[in-house]
Amino acid sequence: MTSIDERRTAFRALHQQGCFVLPNPWDAGTARALERAGFRALATTSAGFAFSRGLPDGAVAGADMLAHVRELVGATSLPVNADLEDGYGATAAEVAANVRACVDARVAGLSIEDATGDPAAPLYPADEAAARLRAARGAIDAAGGGVVLTCRTEGFVVGRPDLAETIRRLVAYAEAGADCLYAPGLTTREQVAAVVKAVAPRPVNVLAGGPAFTVAELAALGVRRVSLGSALARAAWGAFLEASREIAERGTFERLGEAAGYAALNGLFRPDGGYGHAP
Repeated sequence: MTSIDERRTAFRALHQQGCFVLPNPWDAGTARALERAGFRALATTSAGFAFSRGLPDGAVAGADMLAHVRELVGATSLPVNADLEDGYGATAAEVAANVRACVDARVAGLSIEDATGDPAAPLYPADEAAARLRAARGAIDAAGGGVVLTCRTEGFVVGRPDLAETIRRLVAYAEAGADCLYAPGLTTREQVAAVVKAVAPRPVNVLAGGPAFTVAELAALGVRRVSLGSALARAAWGAFLEASREIAERGTFERLGEAAGYAALNGLFRPDGGYGHAP
């Protein structure tokens, strides 16, 4: 799968039946590793990328995130969905311009959320959020090519875990032009089932950040897409921090015995199967 049209067609088809996992790499190496692991599509992670730059989530500039999106699209033959956070714009027009730039970066899909980043008012008013999404929808349609628009409401992750309000927003966002709906932070089967029912027949994405669900359980609830957000990046950081803490505090190297092998990693990235320089 190489052409952008093929990637976009394949990505849209994944949302039409069954349930697929959409893992989130944070650099070219993790994107290639996930492709070789057999996943059928990838998505960026704003948090995972920010951590790799030594920044907190939300602190990466829009231009830097678009450059990162272009890097990942170029690193894999799979469809890539871009996490555009709130669209990186103060106005709907700015959101539309950034969405168009993201489409031009050859993504197969992109996500827009309704979180503001302001702890005092963590969510955009629903009507303003819907207007921003309509602008995103218009930019995608004007560009052509069938990019999948995912709309996210962040209440459950910004301290506003109101299921009724979450569903009200998702329904409004579907009416504003969303192809896929997403409410990260759902933790029970009842919550997931209610969201799936409310926005049907549009597909629903669920965040898997831990062992609360299995793919089979989510599929049985009618979920079409399961993304991992920053979970893989955090898993990698967890291993790194534990190993470095052991070395710094104890002067021992036991955790390094759990590391992936040099030859295995080098072979993963060398199509000729060679081993390169000594580890």
